Amino acid sequence: MPLLVDPALPEGTLRGTTQPRLTGDGFVLRPWQQDDAAAVLTAFGCPDIQRWHVRRLDTLQEAGEWAGQWDDRWESETAASWAVVDGNDEPLGQVGLRNISLAEGSASLSYWVTPAARGRSIAARSVEALSAWAFELLGFNRLNIQHSTANTLSCRVAERTGYRHEGTLRQAIKHADGWHDWHLHGRLRTDA
Repeated sequence: MPLLVDPALPEGTLRGTTQPRLTGDGFVLRPWQQDDAAAVLTAFGCPDIQRWHVRRLDTLQEAGEWAGQWDDRWESETAASWAVVDGNDEPLGQVGLRNISLAEGSASLSYWVTPAARGRSIAARSVEALSAWAFELLGFNRLNIQHSTANTLSCRVAERTGYRHEGTLRQAIKHADGWHDWHLHGRLRTDA
């Protein structure tokens, strides 16, 4: 069925290129690699990452599958994820785009930081780097951050990076301890 309006971004916006390496403030965002499986397994062993991201990986094979899924998701233009790495190419965390809608020019951001890398503003700086690329180079119109209202650290990242609190969705996500209300934060390309 034809659309009545032109898509905000054309099909092929992502798959027409190789997933880029993005340079941040003292780190690099690079595509995940199979070699990252051990670091992914360690990260997902962290109770905080399990709690807020509703996923547990138990084996190196599962961690490798998680790291390996992103090529297909980039190709299908539905999601993208980057490893946030230091000068030694060691993963410090993850930042990504989820629920990509090229037609609407929108996506949701996700992020986590390994316990050893916390306290260095890695999440906020990664969100800034990915947001700049998505808005300035690709032309996305809107990016969202959603998180449990109980996840105060994620709320701080959203606020610190210019994602305005736009509302609360009641019982929008189920975590291991039950239903959680969800904060919705948004940022537009035209926001200062």
